[in-house]
Amino acid sequence: MLLLISAVLGVPISAAAFGFLALVNELQSLTYTDLPKALGFHGTPNWWPVPLLAVAGLLVGPIIRYLPGQGGHEPARGFVASGPTPTADLPGVALAAVVSLSLGAVIGPEAPLIALGSGLAVAALRLTRKPFPKQARALVGSSGSFAAISTLLGSPLLGAFLLMEMSGLGGPLLGVVLVPGLLASGIGALIFTGLGSWTGLGTYSLILPDVPHAARPDVAEFGWALVIGVAAALLGSGIRWLALHLLKLVEPRRLPATVVAGVVVGVIALVYAEWTGHAASGVLYSGQSGLGPLLENSAQYSAGALVVLVGCKAVAYCVSMSAFRGGPVFPSMFVGAAGGILLSHLPGLGETAGLAMGVGAMSAAMLRFPMVSVLLATLLLGTEGLTVMPLVIVAVVVSYVLTLRLTPPSTPEAATAPETSPSTGGEPAGGEPVGERAARHQAGRDDSRGGRV
Repeated sequence: MLLLISAVLGVPISAAAFGFLALVNELQSLTYTDLPKALGFHGTPNWWPVPLLAVAGLLVGPIIRYLPGQGGHEPARGFVASGPTPTADLPGVALAAVVSLSLGAVIGPEAPLIALGSGLAVAALRLTRKPFPKQARALVGSSGSFAAISTLLGSPLLGAFLLMEMSGLGGPLLGVVLVPGLLASGIGALIFTGLGSWTGLGTYSLILPDVPHAARPDVAEFGWALVIGVAAALLGSGIRWLALHLLKLVEPRRLPATVVAGVVVGVIALVYAEWTGHAASGVLYSGQSGLGPLLENSAQYSAGALVVLVGCKAVAYCVSMSAFRGGPVFPSMFVGAAGGILLSHLPGLGETAGLAMGVGAMSAAMLRFPMVSVLLATLLLGTEGLTVMPLVIVAVVVSYVLTLRLTPPSTPEAATAPETSPSTGGEPAGGEPVGERAARHQAGRDDSRGGRV
């Protein structure tokens, strides 16, 4: 019964997710390309993001402040497994994400899609007016999340790994959640492909065409894997620390602070465009659609321009996470990719290997999901990803372990640790509440960091 429900709901939810991404893409083109032309500009002025992001802050602030659900979770705190999104929260989550993503905030679409997918699935289940156990509702909600991000990361398998690592499921319970989730994800991928072909809009999936050939890894590149892993852990920890401290300033004064945050992101994009001569869009947005052009036009970026790009994107990423609504995945990938391409200017590191290791290591530093990070970096590059996979694994492991060591035992993330699993409704098969298990696991991990275990 649950497999059938998951399969049926996978169709409309994946179609809704496709519509969400199509709307965001169209609004981005309308506000940053069509509107300046309509006003008589020959192109998009470098200062254009400043007023547009101020408007974004003016809209997102009240959505977070007044609508139920506060527009979704705080991206500065990472992914939070908190169960299916309540139906009353869905409008706020959708509006905050659409405005943030459409008007140029440096934030990704994956977290809103996960929240919207779970909420829509449970809302549809309630329309049947039949009583379903709490765990069944949570399981269907999880399947909705699987369907919503089925192709966003380039493969249904990647979305499944992301949700599994986010919820921390394992053992027999993993099979219970995984089967309907994979079914919904596979159906979602078919719907995305069909709608993309029918509308001509594409599938909005993370794909890099024309990846340069990667040579077989050598000793020098394994040395670079260690360097990139350490650098990503340090940069990722700095980004997360700054985002959380900015969040403390934004929360008490949400309305004016969100507008200020938008202006700051716009000014950062303006500085980048004026300094390097490249388009301000390199700093704006999630970076999902910017990875391909960055790799394709990498020869047009000097080492200095790449340094400025990494710095500006990272700071805009911090500010956006503290005030707007979205996910942390794609900006971290873009920062890592730009950093890897920058380091490939030095001897002993190929461009493709540098990009792959940068993407994997930064994803591990920001998400702390090592398996997802390895898969993101390798599947992103197609067949070339298999060649560089050993290098990516080393960079990801180094970044992940060092990130855990750099994370203090008591962090804002720990204070907001999930009390329930998105796939189980709070109780695993053995009867122990997931919140208690997670808290006990977190306590043990914190003790191990402090050297007491």
